[in-house]
Amino acid sequence: MKYFLVILALATLATAPVYAQKQVDRVKFFTDTSTVNATLSINYKRLLSQKTKEGTTFPAAFACSLDDGSAIDDHILVEVRGHFRRKNCDMPPLKLIYKRDSTTAFYKFKELKLVGVCTPNNIDEQNLLKEFLVYKIYNLITDNSFRVRLLNLTYIDSSGRRKPVTRHAFLMEDIKQLAKRNYCEEWSKEPVHCERTDRRLMTVVSVFEYMIGNTDWSVPGGHNIKLIQNSSDSTARPISVPYDFDFSGLVNTGYAIPDEKMGITSVRERVYRGFPRTMEELTDVLGVFKQKKSAIYDTIISCDSLDPVTKKDMTDYLDEFYRSIASPAEIKRIFIENARTE
Repeated sequence: MKYFLVILALATLATAPVYAQKQVDRVKFFTDTSTVNATLSINYKRLLSQKTKEGTTFPAAFACSLDDGSAIDDHILVEVRGHFRRKNCDMPPLKLIYKRDSTTAFYKFKELKLVGVCTPNNIDEQNLLKEFLVYKIYNLITDNSFRVRLLNLTYIDSSGRRKPVTRHAFLMEDIKQLAKRNYCEEWSKEPVHCERTDRRLMTVVSVFEYMIGNTDWSVPGGHNIKLIQNSSDSTARPISVPYDFDFSGLVNTGYAIPDEKMGITSVRERVYRGFPRTMEELTDVLGVFKQKKSAIYDTIISCDSLDPVTKKDMTDYLDEFYRSIASPAEIKRIFIENARTE
């Protein structure tokens, strides 16, 4: 009788329904501006010993509390991603994988990129916040941009060997969701030259990358650029969407070194990597940047976690850009005479 009851109990557990947590809204999560308190539990010894093996997944638990009172505890898989940071940082960038388990609260997101500090110190945390703000600044310029959500993230070693560490991090919207809210789909065709993408939005990207002092991108190479296309028009030119700004002058990480082909010795030196545009085209696009100037500065100044010295460094760097685009002669010199020709 005892053995029968044990077997019956096990059978009941095996057939009991699994209740999914309340699903998190994909749009609202990234439009909310509050910082999310979260924890990530993972076996760090195993993760760090195998971080160079691209595609390897590890079991983890991601828990957080949202503004509506939802307490989320998702058991997921994580995958190490990235290139430079994966090889050179104490903690590599991760991808949180939800798509294999429909009971997780973030299941609709499928996958989310997690960007954390390179090393757990105050300098790198300021750098992390600066990169987060670069995404928020580009959101002000165009909706064709990745949305991000800031976290207070506590890293917990599930093996108990390491003490918990709390640092800022942020989650990035998935490219498919970005495309969907812009009535587009991810570009799945062959690589294209940047001059075969949407001309005006390519100008926006090129000017933005110049503003933040970033040369670490390539459209035909698919480097730190994603492409989307209007889902109802197969003949429409693809739209370029930039990401990964840790090598920009505005972020200015300690490991950021410009490509020697750029002819500069510091990422703080700006190089325009776009192709020539007419003054009429530049007036139109630069007008957007001028219109958004106050909002851009407010985004930086209102970030409570950013220290005053860092805020001043960022705004001083942007001051240089805005001084240059106030002069028609400088606009012509930078964006026409010194533009790329090949």
